Amino acid sequence: MTDPQAGSPRPGADARVCFRHPDRPSAVRCQRCERPICPECQTPAAVGVQCPECIAAARAAAPKRPSALVRAFRPGSRAPVVSYSILALTLVVFALQWVTQGAVTSALAYFPPLTAIEPWRMLTVALVHSDNSIFHIVFNMYSLWVLGPLLESLIGRARFAAVYVLSALGGSVAVLWLAPLTVVVGASGAIFGLLGAFFVIQRRLGGRSVQLVVIIAINLALGFLIPGVSWQSHVGGLIVGAVLAWVMLRTRRADQQRRQAWLIALVGAVLVAATLLRLTLF
Repeated sequence: MTDPQAGSPRPGADARVCFRHPDRPSAVRCQRCERPICPECQTPAAVGVQCPECIAAARAAAPKRPSALVRAFRPGSRAPVVSYSILALTLVVFALQWVTQGAVTSALAYFPPLTAIEPWRMLTVALVHSDNSIFHIVFNMYSLWVLGPLLESLIGRARFAAVYVLSALGGSVAVLWLAPLTVVVGASGAIFGLLGAFFVIQRRLGGRSVQLVVIIAINLALGFLIPGVSWQSHVGGLIVGAVLAWVMLRTRRADQQRRQAWLIALVGAVLVAATLLRLTLF
C-alpha cells in the first residue's frame, strides 16, 4: 500500500530511499524522472525501470486507439459494414414485429393497392419477414451473411447498397405487375438481386458458376412450388441485380465512374416509371 505521506522528494531528501516510501532503501532510479524507487514501485520499461507516476503519465499521453467499430467505418476500411448494418437493422425490425404483435409488419409490409399512398412500402418490405416461421428470416439473413461481404468487397459499399436497395425495389415492382393483390414480406427480392449480381460478376471474372446457377435455380423453383412464396419478387430482384452488375462491369474504368452513376440512377428511374405506369392501369 502506498504511504499516505508519499510524494515528490523535498529538496535535500535522501536519494538513497524510495521517494514514495521513505522508509525503504533504494539503489535504483526511475529512467524518466530519475527519482529513487524501491522494488515495489519499479515497472520494467524498454530501458531500465519507471515509477508508477511516470507510467500513468505515459499512458494518459498515449494516443487512444479507436474501437474496431470506428475503424470499420473509416474511409479505406474494407469491412463489410453495409452488409452487417442491413443484417442488424433487419434483425431489430424482426424483434419489433414480435414485440408489437404484428403492428410493425402491417406498417412495413408491401400491399400493391397501397402503393400510391404509401410508396415506401416497396422498400420497407425488405425489413420485415414472416412471423409465422423463423426459417424465412434465417434463410434470408444467412444468405446476406455469406454473400453480402463477398459482393461488397468486390464492388464497394455504395454500389453494394445500390444493388440491395434497387433489387428490393425491383422485386416489389414485379409483384405490383404480376401479383397486384398479394401481401408480401421479406428481403428475398434483395437477396436474389445479390445472387444475380454475383453470378454476372463471377462469369465476367472467369470463375466457376455452376454451383451458383444450381442455387439460383433451386430457390427459384421453390418459389413456384411452395404456396405463399412470392416468386415474382425473386424474379424481379434477380433481373435488377444482374442488370446492375452488368452496368458496373461495363463502366468500371476510372474515367467511366460518372457514366456508371448515371446508368445506376437510370435503372432506378426505370423502376419508378414502371411503378407509375402500373398505377395508371390499376
